[in-house]
This record gives sequence, C-alpha cells and structure tokens, in this order.
Amino acid sequence: MKRAILFLSLGLFILTASAQAADVTKYGQGVSLDKATPVAELLAHPGEYMGKTVRVDGLITAGCKKRGCWIQISDDKGNGVRVKVEDGVIVFPPTSIGHNASAEGVFSGIPRAAVEKKHKEQEGEKHEACDAKPSGEMIYFIQGTGALIES
Repeated sequence: MKRAILFLSLGLFILTASAQAADVTKYGQGVSLDKATPVAELLAHPGEYMGKTVRVDGLITAGCKKRGCWIQISDDKGNGVRVKVEDGVIVFPPTSIGHNASAEGVFSGIPRAAVEKKHKEQEGEKHEACDAKPSGEMIYFIQGTGALIES
C-alpha cells in the first residue's frame, strides 16, 4: 500500500511539473545559467559584469511593439534592464508585457553620446529605442541570446 501511494505521489509530481513547464515559452536559446543576477546589482556595478553572460529574472515592463526586438525586464523595486535581440532572429510578442521572464545574454553598454547621435541621424523616424534609460554616460543592456516567458 505504501508503495502504491509513493508511486501515485511521484506520478502526480511529474504531471504537475510537466503542466508547469507547458506554461513557459522558450525564445532563442532559452536560458542555461542556473542563477540570475539581480537587475539592481547589474546597474550598481556594471563594470563587474561587462562582457559577461548574465541571466536576469523579473517582470516584462516594456517591449518593442513594432518588431519584437527587445523587452525590458524589471525587478520588484522598478530597476529595469533592456534585453535586445537580433532583429528577426528572436521576436518577443507585445502580449508578453506584464508576464514574468528569465532572459540571458551578454551584458553590454554603449556611450550615451553614440545613441543620441544615432537618434539625431534618424530624426523624423519613430524610433522605439529612444526611451532607453541612460545611467550617466552609458546606456546598459543585455545582448540577448534567449529567454523563457511565462504564459
């Protein structure tokens, strides 16, 4: 009898885990790192993470509605970092805004002046990258390779 209960419990656990996995959509390569780096930590100490592969977890608070080429992942304190992917290779649907996600990629930065110059050159075009949140002289982001987004 104890064996039957044990096997029944194990079966229910496996079914529950399978159902939970079905509620997550993989984009690109997904995520491979076991541990996420807090968004606040990335922004507080960007030099320590520059050029390294990182994972962030949080709520998708914004995203590219035109091409699906970026999402903003924010923590519960409102700190956010953009995850930018190669146009057309990974496409995040606008409906992902408001869902929890894990994203992975290389932490990077670009001088604020370079972004402003590019935007001036594209004057007249609606450019969704204009709302990037600069931190001092640099704008930090993750060059995304993949993500997992909850349904």
